[in-house]
Amino acid sequence: MSHDWNSIDPQWAWSPYEPDARCPWNRARAAHLFRRAGFGADSQQLDQAVHQSPQQVVDQLIEPPADITAFDQSSGDLVAFALATGDVHRLAAWWMHRMLRSPFPLQEKMTLFWHGHFATSAEKVADAELMYRQNQLFRNHALGDFRRLVHEVSRDPAMLIYLDSATNRKAHPNENYARELMELFTLGEGNYSEQDVQQLARCFTGWEIRRKQFRFNPYQNDEGEKTLFGQRGKFTGDEAVELVLSRPQVPGFIVRKLFRFFVADEPAPPDQLLQPLAEQFREEDLQLRGLLRRMLGSRLFFSDRVVGSKVRSPVDFAVTALRSLRATTNVQMLSEMCGKLGQMLFYPPNVKGWDGGRAWINSATLLGRANLVRQVLSDPATRFDGGGLLDVARRHGKERPEALVDWLAELLLAVPLSETTRMELVDVGRAAGNETAFREVLYLMMTLPEYQVM
Repeated sequence: MSHDWNSIDPQWAWSPYEPDARCPWNRARAAHLFRRAGFGADSQQLDQAVHQSPQQVVDQLIEPPADITAFDQSSGDLVAFALATGDVHRLAAWWMHRMLRSPFPLQEKMTLFWHGHFATSAEKVADAELMYRQNQLFRNHALGDFRRLVHEVSRDPAMLIYLDSATNRKAHPNENYARELMELFTLGEGNYSEQDVQQLARCFTGWEIRRKQFRFNPYQNDEGEKTLFGQRGKFTGDEAVELVLSRPQVPGFIVRKLFRFFVADEPAPPDQLLQPLAEQFREEDLQLRGLLRRMLGSRLFFSDRVVGSKVRSPVDFAVTALRSLRATTNVQMLSEMCGKLGQMLFYPPNVKGWDGGRAWINSATLLGRANLVRQVLSDPATRFDGGGLLDVARRHGKERPEALVDWLAELLLAVPLSETTRMELVDVGRAAGNETAFREVLYLMMTLPEYQVM
């Protein structure tokens, strides 16, 4: 999974992917795109994708589909119940349902990215409504204006509580949000001074919450002159955010995090490789859509260096298989099982979010992943396109064990099976040729090392 990025020409890397004999546009590469830019694709989506150009498919993933409004309305009815209970775990189940069913999967994938980037935990916030509103904030700006997103996150009540900004007073400035805004959200470690932290905290004094809404209290605001990044002035909080966003390190910092999320876990790429993307992000005034379109439509993204180079998160592990097979299940159970594997939605471990990559995998989590699959497959609520897995396989002409294994591998795996492993799975499917046997094939495939990467 590890590569030497230094040997790659940046101009080649981020130029548009043009299929050729060595790197053809086929169902495998289409499935790779859908896994990374969402949560997998079913057979029908792959059929449609291979009859379009790669760029057309990327464009469709990036632009809101026509039916998203209707889906959002039905999703709003579901979330109302979760909010009525005040239980954040029910809110997590609602979000899991969105990931499984949304016609705009990249929006949900980016909402998950921002949740890990601007990590905020309900353990401290302790208010389902505020966590929901933050989640909607991430969704509304998921592929949009990063500048506006940072401004709104800075005023977001859940964030104000989580990083103690709601108690930031003129007499005792709290530095937590000021520090994390620069270190974790925009600039990165080493690109600001302790004086910048102290001065930025003063700019945010008087930002508080009243009746679950942001409120500016002028009596608690430090109106004195501040010195931030060498500039002097009586900066307001909004002006201070703009000063942070104007720093030259911002585009490269965000591009680097998006690279790790969408392209490869490791090793860290050199600045030179990311420079064309950072320049585009800067020139487009921190607009995300063009950056993502270029990244997801690039030669590097579709290259053999990248396919299979990321460890699946628990959410990716669970949702991708179900979505690829048009499956439904008990989302409350699914959410809780992902939590046991280390990714409880709305409960990131700390302000840095989830470590990701190889940190997802150890002997305990591998056993937990197997248990998750077993529990999902044995749950009476689990349906595959409204019925059994055998029914779906028959509808696609995949009822023969050999065809079933190859079909599941095409939908679910980023790396090919060895012939030995393939035949072992075929033998399991052949043992009975019934629903139980077919589900056992799926269980065994999802517990293979090959399924842990994407």
